[in-house]
Amino acid sequence: MKTDARLTPLAASLPASVPFVGPEAQERRRGAPFTARLGANENGFGPSPKAIAAMRKAAGDVWMYGDPENHDLRQALAAHHECQPENILVGEGIDALLGYTARLMVGAGDAVVTSAGAYPTFNYHVTGYGGQIHAVPYTGDYEDPERLNAKAREVGAKLIYISNPDNPMGTWHSGAMMKEMVQNVPDGALLLMDEAYIELAPPGTAPVIAATDPRVLRFRTFSKGYGMAGARIGYAIGAAPVIAAFERVRNHFGVNRIAQAGALAALKDDAWLAHVQAEVGAARTRIAEIGAQNGLTALPSATNFVTLDCGSDGAFAGNLMAALLDAGIFVRKPFAAPQDRCVRIGTGPAADLDAFATALPAALVTAKGRALL
Repeated sequence: MKTDARLTPLAASLPASVPFVGPEAQERRRGAPFTARLGANENGFGPSPKAIAAMRKAAGDVWMYGDPENHDLRQALAAHHECQPENILVGEGIDALLGYTARLMVGAGDAVVTSAGAYPTFNYHVTGYGGQIHAVPYTGDYEDPERLNAKAREVGAKLIYISNPDNPMGTWHSGAMMKEMVQNVPDGALLLMDEAYIELAPPGTAPVIAATDPRVLRFRTFSKGYGMAGARIGYAIGAAPVIAAFERVRNHFGVNRIAQAGALAALKDDAWLAHVQAEVGAARTRIAEIGAQNGLTALPSATNFVTLDCGSDGAFAGNLMAALLDAGIFVRKPFAAPQDRCVRIGTGPAADLDAFATALPAALVTAKGRALL
C-alpha cells in the first residue's frame, strides 16, 4: 500500500495500529454478539442512577456546547481532593489526557520511561510525537518504581509512566511506596501516575501528595469505579503551572455537557460508589474461585479485573483466550512476556461470571489440544 505523500515523515514511519481491538469489532468478525463482555475493564455494574438521571436531563440541552472550562466539575473535584481548581484538568478520559501530555512535552528523540508490557496507549502517544521509549521489566508481576526512576536518571527522561493499581496485572503498591517514588523522581522529569482504578483499591493505596508538587501529574477517570467509560471523561491533578500549560494544546470543547453533568452527579453519590466497590470485591473473589477450580491461579487485584496465571506460556494463554472468544466470552490478556502467560477477566454481573465458569473448562481443553499440535 502506497504511503500518502502528504503525511509528515514521522507519521509515515508509524504503523497503523490499534492498541485495543474493541469487542464490537470482534463481534462483527465472528458474526455474533458475545455472551459475556469481560475484557475491556468496564464497570458492568453501571453508573450511579443519579448520574444517569443527570445525563438524561442534560441530553435536552445537548444542542449547546459543553462548558469549555468545565467549571462546575473542576470546582467539585477540587473540593473532593482538597486542592484548588487550578490544580485540576478535565479531559476526554485518561487516554486523551496522556495524548495531550505527550503533545505538550515530547519531541523527536525525547526519552520517556515506562514498564515493558504496561498500558500500551501511553506508548502509542509517545511514539506518535517522536519520543523514544525506554522500558524496564516488571519485578515479578509488579511495576518497579525504583527501576523506573533509575532508568529515567540513566537516560535523562522527560516523562516516567506508572499505573497504580496496575493495568494489565491488577497488582498495586502502597501509597507510601508511591510517595517515595515521587520523592526520588530525577530532576527535570515528570512522573505520570495513572490511578484509573484507585477507587477500587484498598485504603492506603492512594499516596498523600500535595497537588502543588511539580514532580508528579496524577490521572483519574470516571470510567472504572464510576461506571462511565462510554462518556469519556477523566481528569488530572497537578501543580497549577503544569495544569495551565495544557491550555496550549487541549481540545477546549472536548468534554461534552452530558458527560460533565454525569460526572458531577457521580462524584456526589458516595453510596453508589460503595455499592460498586462491594460488587467488584465479590466478583473478584468469584473469578479467583472459578480459576482455582480449573487449575488457574489468581493474582492479587486492586482493580475491576482479575489476572489469572495459566501456569504456562504466552502461546498457551493466547490459545485459551481464543477458545473463550470462540465460546462467546470476551476477555483479553497481557501482551508482553512473562506477563503474557496470563488471561485477564473483568468483574461483572453474576450471569456473566456464570457464563465464564461454564465456558472455561472446555476452553482449557481446547487450548491444551492446540498446544500439542
